[in-house]
Amino acid sequence: MFPLIRNRRLRTNETIRSLVRETILSPNNFIVPLFVVEGKNVREEIHSMPNYFRLSLDLLEKEVKELAKLNLKTVLVFVKVSDNLKDNKGTEAINPNGLMQRAVKVIKNAVPDMVVMTDVALDPYSSYGHDGILENGMIINDVTSAILAEMSCSHAEAGADFVAPSDMMDGRILEIREALEDEGYVNTGIMAYSAKYASAHYGPFRDALDSAPIEGQHVPKDKKTYQMDYHNRIEAIRETQMDIDEGADIVMVKPGIAYLDIVREIKNTFDVPVAVYQVSGEYAMIKAAAEKGWLDHDAVMLEQVTAIKRAGADMIASYFAKDVVKLLHS
Repeated sequence: MFPLIRNRRLRTNETIRSLVRETILSPNNFIVPLFVVEGKNVREEIHSMPNYFRLSLDLLEKEVKELAKLNLKTVLVFVKVSDNLKDNKGTEAINPNGLMQRAVKVIKNAVPDMVVMTDVALDPYSSYGHDGILENGMIINDVTSAILAEMSCSHAEAGADFVAPSDMMDGRILEIREALEDEGYVNTGIMAYSAKYASAHYGPFRDALDSAPIEGQHVPKDKKTYQMDYHNRIEAIRETQMDIDEGADIVMVKPGIAYLDIVREIKNTFDVPVAVYQVSGEYAMIKAAAEKGWLDHDAVMLEQVTAIKRAGADMIASYFAKDVVKLLHS
C-alpha cells in the first residue's frame, strides 16, 4: 500500500522547492563589517581573511556607495588605531576627531540612508589589547563602563545610528542608555553583544585590528573573565535578559555557526530583534578549505548563513555579505 502523504512531492524540482521554502535570505538580513585605517588610497588585505580589506577613509566612501548599489543598508564599523594612540584608558576612543568619528561622518555623507553601527569597546585603543581598563592584573568593570558610555555619546554625536557595545562589561548597557538619553541622543539605538563567548574563532579579527591581548606580567592572557564560557547556555539567557532590561534595542549572539542553539533559545525566549555575528574564524575556515579544494565555497557559504537565519537570526553580521547578495542577485 502506497502512502497518501509523500513529502517528496514538494521537492520535485527547484521551482516547487523555492515555492515552499521556509527560510529566505535577502540583503535586508545583512550587516557589513568594515575595517578602517588612517591614510589615503589604502586597501590592505587582511592576511588571515583573504579578500577582506582595511580601508582608508577615501576608499571607505567608495565601498559604502558600492554596498548601497547592492541594496546592503547597514554597516558595522571597526577602526585600527596606531600604537602611539593607545593607552590603558582608551583616551583616543573619545576623541571627537578620532578615526571612528571621522569614519561615521564619511559614511553618512556618502550614503545618508546607510545605517551606521559602531563598535564600542576599548580593545582597539588599549595598550594591553583588552576591552577594559587594567588595574592590578584585573579588568575593572565600572570605570570601563563609564568610558564606554562617553565613547557611545561621541559616536552618536558623529552621526551613528546604533552603538554596538562588544565588551561584555556588567551594567554597561544601562550606563550607555542613560548617557545617550542625558545627552539628547534618544533615537540612537543599542545593539548589545549580549551573548559573546570567549571563542577561539576570533583570531583573524584580532589580526585585522592588531587588538589581541598582549603577553606580559599582570596582564590577563585572554578575555575569559568577561566574555562568556562556551560551555554555558542558561547564562546566555540571563545576560540577554539583563541587556534588554537595561535598554538594548537589538541583542546579539557571537560567534555564529557553533552557537545556533543559543540563537534559537534567545529567539524563543525574547520578543526582540536578534543579531548573529558570523565571525572571522568562520570566514577564514571556509576560505581555507575552499582554497584547498575540499569544499564548494559558495555552497557552504550560503548553507551556513541560511542556517544562522533559520536558527532565528533577524540580521547577520557577515564578511560574506557582499558575496551572498551578489549570488542572490544572480
